[in-house]
Amino acid sequence: MIGFLRGRLIEKKPTQVLVDVNGVGYQVQVPLSTYASLSAAGSEAELLIHTHVREDQISLFGFQTAREKQSFELLISASGVGPNLALRILSGLSPDELLPAIRKGDLAQLTRVPGVGRKIAERMVVELRDKIALIEPEEQTSARAKPPTEEDVISALLNLGYDRRVAEQVVERGRSVGSDFDSLFRAALKQLGTSSSGSEGRGIRR
Repeated sequence: MIGFLRGRLIEKKPTQVLVDVNGVGYQVQVPLSTYASLSAAGSEAELLIHTHVREDQISLFGFQTAREKQSFELLISASGVGPNLALRILSGLSPDELLPAIRKGDLAQLTRVPGVGRKIAERMVVELRDKIALIEPEEQTSARAKPPTEEDVISALLNLGYDRRVAEQVVERGRSVGSDFDSLFRAALKQLGTSSSGSEGRGIRR
């Protein structure tokens, strides 16, 4: 079973690449995120591989990150989701979008992907929600999904004594003001009805 390939990139297409490994060409199907992260043809490529075996065919699916590969294997464990549909889903939603959507039962987000109807989306939620909880705690997903600047602002609010859920909510609402630390921090404090030097109206942790 092939689990990893390193070789020269011979051909690169949006959903498929050809990798020369010591004179043997491996045709690998990839999501758009992996395609975009690969260098031009002629360069060296490294791919984590999922080998999909059927009675009449062996197919290779390649990924740049372990999280992409893990998400792919999670998707194909759901009834009615084959490898081609799973690849299409990962081309439309990153793991940082996909996993929270399944966890929260966000059918609107899931059905944005062509080929994913409401029934398939519901099945994915029912069958995969518990599996996601086992392989990736909710707190870990939440932290990873946020840009570093937002996490810095949340951390600053936690240091001031605010509850994490409250901090996340005000930071999310403050995104329209700006993406830099100072803008987000001031917007968050304004929503909380305080200032960086005050502590009234804080809604702090107990």
